[in-house]
Amino acid sequence: MLRRRGVRLLGTMAVGGAAYAAGHSAARGQANEEAQNAQIAELQAQAYQAPPPMQQQAYAPPPVAAPPPAPAASSMDDKIEQLQKLAELKATGLLTDAELAVQKDRILSS
Repeated sequence: MLRRRGVRLLGTMAVGGAAYAAGHSAARGQANEEAQNAQIAELQAQAYQAPPPMQQQAYAPPPVAAPPPAPAASSMDDKIEQLQKLAELKATGLLTDAELAVQKDRILSS
């Protein structure tokens, strides 16, 4: 009778161990499947998103036009008018003697 109990106990242990292993394997397989489903869902979400704004611009902006060239030579009337304005600024105290000389040279050299 003692032998029978030991055999039954071993049989029960074997069945229980096999059931545990099968359940554990099924749980691992289910976890792997859920992870794969999550990855697939993430890739699909990325595929349906709009492309980044930098990729939407296909062409470079047109080049900026160069500024128009300065007039070739000022007329004598323009120079006289500018010198008179400088004299007024000097009289009001807004220009020093050095600043007046620099501006006068600039006007007369153009």
